[in-house]
Amino acid sequence: MTMAPTPLTEQGYSPPSVRQFGVFLDNKVGKLLELLQLFDEIPNLTIAAFSVVDSSDHAVVRIIFNNADAARHVLRKNGYTFSEIDLLVVELGPSQSLTAVCLYLLGAELNIRFAYPVMLAREGSPTVALAVDDHHLAGQILMRKRFKLLGEEDLG
Repeated sequence: MTMAPTPLTEQGYSPPSVRQFGVFLDNKVGKLLELLQLFDEIPNLTIAAFSVVDSSDHAVVRIIFNNADAARHVLRKNGYTFSEIDLLVVELGPSQSLTAVCLYLLGAELNIRFAYPVMLAREGSPTVALAVDDHHLAGQILMRKRFKLLGEEDLG
């Protein structure tokens, strides 16, 4: 078995990222349940993280899966309106903190647009999903500072 070459960018090594789906829902009772139930019966498809942003007439449900291609297929098949973006998923080790993540990104003048926890049972380490201005640069900085970044294959 041959290994795929390491992806490169104009800035060097491309850090792992995951795909987030922003699903638009009517702000009505039961709509979130309907969305989440779609994925219960799909083998090898797990929700790794989600967050709900609410407004008066609609909600945006941000979801990260362990298999973005399968999730995209389910959403399209069921007629959902959604967007997609790449996020960093950062595991905080024993001597690492969210404060340190913010400090290192601030040092590079990178904004965190939003963040939310990831539901993983990985060795008891807290894990957070981050949307940043430049996920390639942010990922490179965090990896140099010895933070572990997770890819989709780590979310299963």
